[in-house]
Amino acid sequence: DPCQNFHCKRGKVCRVDKQGKPHCICQDPAACPPTKDYEHVCGTDNKTYDGTCQLFGTRCQLEGTKMGRQLHLDYMGSCKYIPPCTDYEVDQFPLRMRDWLKNILIQYYERDLNNSGILTEKQRNKVKKIYQNDKRLVAGDHPVELLLHDFEKNYHMYVYPVHWQFHQLDQHPVDRLLTHSELAPLRASLVPMEHCITRFFQECDGDQDKLIALKEWCHCFGIKE
Repeated sequence: DPCQNFHCKRGKVCRVDKQGKPHCICQDPAACPPTKDYEHVCGTDNKTYDGTCQLFGTRCQLEGTKMGRQLHLDYMGSCKYIPPCTDYEVDQFPLRMRDWLKNILIQYYERDLNNSGILTEKQRNKVKKIYQNDKRLVAGDHPVELLLHDFEKNYHMYVYPVHWQFHQLDQHPVDRLLTHSELAPLRASLVPMEHCITRFFQECDGDQDKLIALKEWCHCFGIKE
């Protein structure tokens, strides 16, 4: 099968032409496999799609048009009312996000104690210092005053989690710059719970070049140069 190892970008599928050569054509949204309700996604056009197959197939069919350029995955789940993010909320967002990233790494470290191999040895050594720090906060919801106090007192515990998340996202390509599509997996899963994440990432892009550099990312999270 000529299509077996032939790669098409999202929204396209491989077809063999009359000469037996593989090429990519737009996925027919109507031909996408059926999905469950929890697999529905919301597009930036504020329309609910049955799944990412239908969304990216629709985007492909609109290629070359203004609508096609503007259509992206907004967030996971059916479209719903997302309240606007206030100036106060966006200022508090890095506090919660830093704490969340730190807690994720601690959970990974605890799982790795049972040899699950989520983290590399180098990553485990970095997180071990955070894990063993007696001053760390217990996971859960904390008032912003406590998070701010903990960040100022235990600043070193938050530097690595922020760097780690950046490098987890910086994959296509690895160039120390985050594109819209590289940010999408994190942003799309968090929008329904953290309505400030879109505005936060927009404001992170200080030079407005639609790319978030490592320096811009760290500045947003309050990490010094």
